[in-house]
Amino acid sequence: MFTALLLEETNEGLSAAVTELDDDRLPDGDVTVAVEYSSLNYKDGMVLNGIGRLVRNYPHVPGVDLAGTVTASTDARFAAGDHVICTGWRVGEAWWGGYASKACLKADWLVKVPESMTTRQSMAVGTAGFTAMQALVALETHGLTPGDPLLVTGASGGVGSAAVLWAGLAGHHVVASTGRPENGDELKELGATEIIDRSELADNPSRPLLSERWAGCIDAVGGDPLAHVLAEMRSGGSVAACGLVAGNALNTTVIPFLLRGVNLLGIDSVMAGTDERLRVWGRIAEVMDAEKLESLTTEIGLADLSDAADKILAGQTRGRLVVNPSVV
Repeated sequence: MFTALLLEETNEGLSAAVTELDDDRLPDGDVTVAVEYSSLNYKDGMVLNGIGRLVRNYPHVPGVDLAGTVTASTDARFAAGDHVICTGWRVGEAWWGGYASKACLKADWLVKVPESMTTRQSMAVGTAGFTAMQALVALETHGLTPGDPLLVTGASGGVGSAAVLWAGLAGHHVVASTGRPENGDELKELGATEIIDRSELADNPSRPLLSERWAGCIDAVGGDPLAHVLAEMRSGGSVAACGLVAGNALNTTVIPFLLRGVNLLGIDSVMAGTDERLRVWGRIAEVMDAEKLESLTTEIGLADLSDAADKILAGQTRGRLVVNPSVV
């Protein structure tokens, strides 16, 4: 038996309940994991509210992230006792996920928790923190160096706050854009050098090029703010695009790419391969400050998820929400 938050589809819509399930309800995977922690991401909020048809088959156990200890494995890469992480691969959408005390997964989807980290810390990172570091690594690969002005949009959100943390720890000059000015001191504690109001970037620019401001940008917003940022990029600068809370349309021109050599880098954390995942997790372990990461983290139980999902969709959460499936 295992405990899970089970979503079921009814004539009135979705219902969610913490329930006990037999082990034979688990999907047929290679590796069985005793789940110690999961997390809440924006996508989880969508799944829990039935938005976007991310889940097609019910009943369903959501949770796009999980970390725990292997209890059984038919794959030689993993053995009982290994501490593992799963993020992405449409787990929690097309496959039962981490809002349960047990999961059964494909071995290709797993990586081992870095030796310097705990399973709880890995879920305080989760998809949001992984995506943020994936974006930072992409920018560094394209020439971003410490001291260059690095803009982080949506800096008060899960991905944004993690990006501020990682970039600050890596020695970058971080400019945090946020619509929550009351979070300015907190963002500076995480690693931001400067705070700007998101209204500076809100409009689609009237000209294809504006004054050069940014050497790099981790953009968790999309929409018109991304178009604005592209017009302000320095020659040869890069934007790592990893979000769309301001919309998925991009109304811009090719001028920044042709006249300034700007790079627009797409960040796909869902289907990233094992080698990239190991590289990103290794970089996270290299720069991680446990105390600062903990300051971003709030722990909740399975019964808290419905309320927390509404809040994350409304932009009312702070930092990272770690889910402990042993707390009902």
